[in-house]
Amino acid sequence: MTRRRLGRTDIEIAPLVLGTNVVGWTADEKTSFEIFDAFVAEGFSAIDTADSYSRWVPGNDSESEKIIGRWLKARGNRDKVYIFTKVGSDMGQGKKDLSAKWIEQEVEASLKRLQTDYIDLYQSHWPDPTVTQEETLTAYDRLVRAGKVRYIGASNFDAELLGEALAVSKEKGLPRYETLQNEYNLYTRDKFEGEIQELVVREGLSLIPYYSLAAGFLTGKYRSEADLGQSPRGQGVAKYLDGKGKRILAGLDKVAENTGAAPAEIALAWLNAQPGVAAPIASATSVRQLESLVRGARLELSDDDLKMLTEAGR
Repeated sequence: MTRRRLGRTDIEIAPLVLGTNVVGWTADEKTSFEIFDAFVAEGFSAIDTADSYSRWVPGNDSESEKIIGRWLKARGNRDKVYIFTKVGSDMGQGKKDLSAKWIEQEVEASLKRLQTDYIDLYQSHWPDPTVTQEETLTAYDRLVRAGKVRYIGASNFDAELLGEALAVSKEKGLPRYETLQNEYNLYTRDKFEGEIQELVVREGLSLIPYYSLAAGFLTGKYRSEADLGQSPRGQGVAKYLDGKGKRILAGLDKVAENTGAAPAEIALAWLNAQPGVAAPIASATSVRQLESLVRGARLELSDDDLKMLTEAGR
């Protein structure tokens, strides 16, 4: 399994990032610890979270970071893993917020919850049109100089915003975004392919795509409206059950016949073969699910299978 370098950083990871938006929601603390342990035991090291995960659950107050922090403390393995987190979501302040004041306040809260003194990759979760990119990047520069953050990334940026940020970093001598975290999967292609993918490849950034499995649709377990009640996330899958979605499922089934791999594994392998992609983000609510994700990270598809899947999702 070839390790991949994130942008121009010294971080090299196997091609799978463990997503933790389910931690403290559909995966309780005990289950999450088991999944983290299994993930590391399989040779993987990158765990992605955010200050806002998973505050959409009533009574949940940034449980994802807190549970990761308790796991890091219990295992004493901070030097064996890379922790990616995000800032900028509305945490009750009433807006998406990348102001210097908010970043410098919220990084302290994340460090405390994570029980660590540094974050490997600190990401701007959403664009904030109310502040300049220079203000945001200058705040990150102070955090990097203080040793609280090693590298920075962007999330949900389009080509114009990312290009502007890279130009500001170069002109002002500030840290640059080394990664991009945008939605990208076999079904949803427009949030990365085209101008922004070309920019990422040209500038040597790395995409770590989220919704890699299209909220579970690409696992193949949702084939009709009748399947949507299988999980709390099921209703979010309905939009994929159109002609394109059904073509993709048929393509995944065909590749499954050729390879013996499960649809989710094939969907991850397709992502890992796309230019600019370093490692897809995917979450698991059981060790069994994680084992399938690991197989997907290790799977290599033939050129013919890749081409067929690409065409199915046009």
